[in-house]
Amino acid sequence: MKPINLRSFAQKVSKNKVAFKKYLGKVEKKAPKNLYSTMLQINKEVWDEVDCLTCANCCKKMTPTFTNKDVTRIAAHLDMTTTEFKDKWLYYDEKDGDWMNTKQPCQFLNSKNNMCSIYEVRPADCSGFPHFTKKNPTLYLHVHQQNIQYCPATYRMVEKLIEKL
Repeated sequence: MKPINLRSFAQKVSKNKVAFKKYLGKVEKKAPKNLYSTMLQINKEVWDEVDCLTCANCCKKMTPTFTNKDVTRIAAHLDMTTTEFKDKWLYYDEKDGDWMNTKQPCQFLNSKNNMCSIYEVRPADCSGFPHFTKKNPTLYLHVHQQNIQYCPATYRMVEKLIEKL
């Protein structure tokens, strides 16, 4: 497994983002019957190639949504009230109805080693990211269209999807 070269990744995204998004849009409209099993296979292959700890772009450039369960669990872990936790680190997005980080990179990212300081209790959105193995993958193809510009694993997944389908 090679470390992620973020400069090289950004160049590949710049070159292929439009085509990849278009491809995912086509798959979303007319999904092949074997999409879920193909995604499970690709998931295994991608994680043999991609080391998230050499990247952490998801934590640096994106924000998870925090459910009320997440807020309660993380606040308790940090020995805070949910109100203290929200006031210190989150804002409420009226449009989407989501609690989100007020800053980037994520306040829980250790910039020296790209590790999460609350990994054991991290938000469900983080623990499921990049959402390759969801039972109905067509519901997440629009998410992958967004994530290809941030996540080398998602980018690689799309490359493999194009090869296999």
